[in-house]
Amino acid sequence: MSEQLAEQNDSARLLQRQVTELSLLFEISQILDRSMDIRDSVGPVLDAMATRMGMMRGTLTLLNRETGEIFIDAAHGLSARQKERGRYKPGEGVTGQVVKTGSPAVVPKISEEPLFLDRTRARKNLERQDISFICVPIKIGNEVVGALSADRLFAETDSFEEEVRLLSIISSMIAGAVRLRRSAEEEKHRLLEENLRLQYQLRERFRPSNIVGNSKGMQAVYDLIGQVSKSDTTVLIRGESGTGKELVAHAIHYNSHRSSQPFIKVNCGALPESLIESELFGHVKGAFTGAVATRKGRFELAHTGTIFLDEVGDLSPATQIKLLRVLQEREFERVGGTSSVKVDVRVIAATNRSLEDLIEKEKFRQDLYYRLNVFPIHIPPLRERRTDIPPLADFFVERYNKAHHKSIRRISTPAIDMLVSYHWPGNVRELENCIERAVLLSAEYVIHGHHLPPTLQTAEASGTRHVGTLEATLENVERDLIYDALKEARGNKAKAARALGITERIMGLRVRQYGIDPRRFRTRM
Repeated sequence: MSEQLAEQNDSARLLQRQVTELSLLFEISQILDRSMDIRDSVGPVLDAMATRMGMMRGTLTLLNRETGEIFIDAAHGLSARQKERGRYKPGEGVTGQVVKTGSPAVVPKISEEPLFLDRTRARKNLERQDISFICVPIKIGNEVVGALSADRLFAETDSFEEEVRLLSIISSMIAGAVRLRRSAEEEKHRLLEENLRLQYQLRERFRPSNIVGNSKGMQAVYDLIGQVSKSDTTVLIRGESGTGKELVAHAIHYNSHRSSQPFIKVNCGALPESLIESELFGHVKGAFTGAVATRKGRFELAHTGTIFLDEVGDLSPATQIKLLRVLQEREFERVGGTSSVKVDVRVIAATNRSLEDLIEKEKFRQDLYYRLNVFPIHIPPLRERRTDIPPLADFFVERYNKAHHKSIRRISTPAIDMLVSYHWPGNVRELENCIERAVLLSAEYVIHGHHLPPTLQTAEASGTRHVGTLEATLENVERDLIYDALKEARGNKAKAARALGITERIMGLRVRQYGIDPRRFRTRM
């Protein structure tokens, strides 16, 4: 009967231990799931082990792969000073041996183990012979990354197999968390390096020295870019279409302290008035037909970075009011929303229109103009900096050589003269298009004048010099004008004379002089 009762007691104790272990493991799994950062989780894990296992002290030590030093990352029952003292080399002390060999270690009585160094000095005032020390490795694959250890009171009847098994299970769970932390840190490091590399490339690409042009006008632009880049001042870039306003905006952003943050571009002239507010400020779900979800606008996307408002002179009066508020208060409401959204955004605007003329016509708000025109930068048109045309042409030849797999080596002197002589109403953009066309047309290693568009052709280059006297030319023009006026007036000479601002007598003389028959233009009934 007593044997049967003893077996029942043993079974009950075993069941109780299993329940305690399962409860501990479940609690630890929940703790580790709560945070991706192992530093936030290990402390609560060690506290749970102390509560459920009777552990006096517990430590998680990690191996620093760069220095080769083993340090205490988290502990239960140790002060901050004691944690700081707990540092080892692989193979040094019991913990160092566990990390070096990857095998668990049990010290029944730390007073009888010379390898036990007690670097933390946490046991010096205790009965050393009454303390047992259990240490198991933490492994990721075959690599030992640290160790998990526990102190508890020694008992003569102790069997440490169960403690080693339980600590090994917990160390495996912690290893999984360490693996996730390491993967997250490596990915974070990779993304940081990629971001830094991208920033460097963007800075190199958009630094003012990479903007082609050495004329006096462009040197003034470079000076202004250097002065304003490091600040958060609102910039207004003025200049004709095609002069490179967006390139200057890029240069300002990527040479500022916001260079690692977003650079968001908005072409205010390309968006219909019905959509511009939603694009700039976003909208809430149900704000209008088709708004099936809340959407962030460009200002929110540019938070902590820069927003570039191109063709700002094309904004509607209603949008101008909202933009004025953003510039003043740094906040706005989404379309259909009621709550304010605050943003930290640098604004760079650009326009090819005369805002002063628009203000006079009451098409642009004067107060918005003063908010935007804090630091104006004017980019001169290409016709005012003709010395920049040859280096720009060379730059575009190199670009389109690579793009179209061509081998153009030079531009002929007559072609250069044609480029410099042209007035370039489309500015740098038109020059780029002309050079791309010439690169494609040239079957040699040289761009000649005949490879350029007809609009650039001179009379000498195209062989179309005018032949004839001035008097003969004027007569031809006069005859064509009278012919067109009679055709428009259906042969009525009086009506045609009034249209040309001459008398009927002069009209009659010119009709006879040029042999024109007005009857041919009359409508047949």
